[in-house]
Amino acid sequence: MIIMMPVGLLITGNGDLTAGSGATSVLWSVLSAIVAAGIISLAQQLLNLKEIMEYTLKGIAGLVPLSILMILAFSIGDTCRALGTGEYVASVSENFLSVQFIAPIIFITSAFIAFSTGTSWGTFAIMIPIAVPTALFMDASLPLSIAAVLSGSVFGDHCSPISDTTIVSSMASACDHIDHVKTQIPYAVSMACGAAILFWIAGIM
Repeated sequence: MIIMMPVGLLITGNGDLTAGSGATSVLWSVLSAIVAAGIISLAQQLLNLKEIMEYTLKGIAGLVPLSILMILAFSIGDTCRALGTGEYVASVSENFLSVQFIAPIIFITSAFIAFSTGTSWGTFAIMIPIAVPTALFMDASLPLSIAAVLSGSVFGDHCSPISDTTIVSSMASACDHIDHVKTQIPYAVSMACGAAILFWIAGIM
């Protein structure tokens, strides 16, 4: 898989690594990794062909809900962009919301969405089409607003009990899933509170 990534980028980019298609290269890399794993399993008599197909389909099926969630999230983002949601939010809130509170509010909103959905990437797709026009309309810092989306989304994803990273972490450490969620939240929330305060301070400067 590691070898196929640069090879795929070179092929799709006609020899230019930076112009290659990342999505196509990842697809080729994953398919080659599946084939290689299947060949090794057959050669070492670990699995038969039927079992390899069953495990492959089971792995693909496990990612279907995440794929659907990402498609819906990007659809929401495109809809918000088409409807001008960011501009509308900015026009409604400009009379009572100070510029220094834009980044903290974006941070908290992104964290809530990511915690509820369990995906940071889906939250990026939803929040960036809203945060960017809002920041531009209200003359707030655009880099700060984008940073608030990214950090809030990662924080919410990290704490969410339905996030894949949280589930994998609890499985890898062989501890109860809910116990893992409960023990990591105090540390993450304390850092998030500090981040929200710093976003507010940065908005003033």
